[in-house]
Amino acid sequence: MKITIKTTNLDITPAIQEYTEKRAKILEKFFRVNSDTALVAIELALTTAHHKSGEIFRAELNLSNTATGEQLYAEAEAKDLYTAIDDMKDKAERECLSLKNKRVGMVKRGAARLKKMLRYRG
Repeated sequence: MKITIKTTNLDITPAIQEYTEKRAKILEKFFRVNSDTALVAIELALTTAHHKSGEIFRAELNLSNTATGEQLYAEAEAKDLYTAIDDMKDKAERECLSLKNKRVGMVKRGAARLKKMLRYRG
């Protein structure tokens, strides 16, 4: 899994970079077979929201698996950078789990259809 981190209006420290990479590596378990083909682009930004006051941190994740063509997007905003990174990771993990369950369901439906066809032909 290749991880790139981009920052906007924010200086990245080694601690923030290590924390972000650690959280993104958790998603690797969903791509065990093709983990080398998964590309993760993370953007960390310090933004000012229109109706919110103070510092608002935004964490955005774009994951693309070049082998299967799947793409995933997760975004989170919070008053703390570490909280935004954790929320982004949680959203991405839920999305990965949803994609995994969708693939498994499609395989099971296909197998059931095949079994039904074989049962009525014989």
